[in-house]
Amino acid sequence: MLKFGDGSAFGRMDDEFNGRPVHDPRQLRILELRYGIIRAEALTARESKAFIEQLLGET
Repeated sequence: MLKFGDGSAFGRMDDEFNGRPVHDPRQLRILELRYGIIRAEALTARESKAFIEQLLGET
């Protein structure tokens, strides 16, 4: 999702068939909320590195 200084925004929604451009304000808001949830649940870069290193050590 890209937001521009003039207030406009543009996004891309991926599905099982292909990606499609999104510029409808309602759909952009849905994308924004979804990515916000994903970001909130994601590990930090440091935590991700430690997790990967832990997994590699277990193999």
